[in-house]
Amino acid sequence: MAAYGLYTHIASNKTRSMLLLGGLFLLIYVLVFAGALVAEVFLHGGRSVNFYLTSAKRDLIAAFPWATIAAAVWIVIAYFFHQNMIDAVTGGESVTRQQEPRLYNLLENLCISRGIPMPKLKVMDSPALNAFASGLNRQQYSITVTTGLLQALDDPEIEAVLGHELTHIRNGDVQLMVVAVIIAGVVGFFGELFFRMFTNFSWNSSGGGGSSSRSSSSSSSDRDSKGGGGAIIAIIIAVALILLAWLLSQVVKLALSRSRELLADAGSVELTKNPDAMISALRKIENRGELPGATSAVMELCVDNPREGFADLFATHPSVDSRVKALVQFAGGHDPGQLALPSDTADDSAEPEEAPTEQPQVPRGPWSDSSEPAGIPDAGPDPAQGTAQGPSKGPWGRHA
Repeated sequence: MAAYGLYTHIASNKTRSMLLLGGLFLLIYVLVFAGALVAEVFLHGGRSVNFYLTSAKRDLIAAFPWATIAAAVWIVIAYFFHQNMIDAVTGGESVTRQQEPRLYNLLENLCISRGIPMPKLKVMDSPALNAFASGLNRQQYSITVTTGLLQALDDPEIEAVLGHELTHIRNGDVQLMVVAVIIAGVVGFFGELFFRMFTNFSWNSSGGGGSSSRSSSSSSSDRDSKGGGGAIIAIIIAVALILLAWLLSQVVKLALSRSRELLADAGSVELTKNPDAMISALRKIENRGELPGATSAVMELCVDNPREGFADLFATHPSVDSRVKALVQFAGGHDPGQLALPSDTADDSAEPEEAPTEQPQVPRGPWSDSSEPAGIPDAGPDPAQGTAQGPSKGPWGRHA
């Protein structure tokens, strides 16, 4: 089950990355065709469906070179600046050995032990417990961890998380995930742009003057009788194509095989020789990894993604329970169950401290007993009590 040495998995990731990049161009052409349909409807109203489809096809052929150049430019920008975009979203900052000696030394020791090139190390200020790797080549690879993770996990657990991310880098998972982020981002951007244009056009057309609408009522009725209803069908086709492009961009996530997380967990165990550390790290991260300011694309890069998606259809990570079960079964680890952190019990431990204030203590003097009411001086030793409880004790010693 070891992740290192799985050349078929690495080759599969490279092949899927190239296919996804080719799919990016196809999705952009679909969006351009849908945009051309919408434009033709608003430029030439009252025509047939065939007219709109033929005109949109002609527009697509004319815009084909420009759409290809736009897609290529987007890929180039994402290739060189995707890490800056991720850092802008998450707030991750590069750290040195002097700034984070503990974290830096743990990562360096792992890299030296297996001859792995040292990736860049980044830390983001967040109470969430999570980490992720990013980059498309050796010069860009980086591992980002949260401050919450550094505070909650001990050294063996942090080492296990770093080994998990190093395995993603070594297996080529990071490249595939970044490509999927690029595709989802560009399709989502153009899809939203087209919907905004469509709503603006429909609002402007519906808000026209009453005189112009009355003057064109007769001509519009003639157009409808000659097949003007084709405009509505063309708009429906355009909207359907845009929705299809968006859906395909989301289905791209299915190319991110959930087994990659299981393989990364196994690769971490192979690096650290400590399956219990990986299991306890997962149990601590469980349900504590949500990054509020991060997009779904960034969450897909993380060790754990608590956003499961619709009916778990688009979930990019297997559950923590299934990952722990695999480590127990194949790596011989021990599952401690869900772990509570000090931050989880801080609020619970603070409340009971106020309970004793409800029953004030009775003041005691040097010779008073806890059963005596406040303000009543000690009446002296009780002989009967002294015989029942044992010898009485006075200021000059013990008396039988």
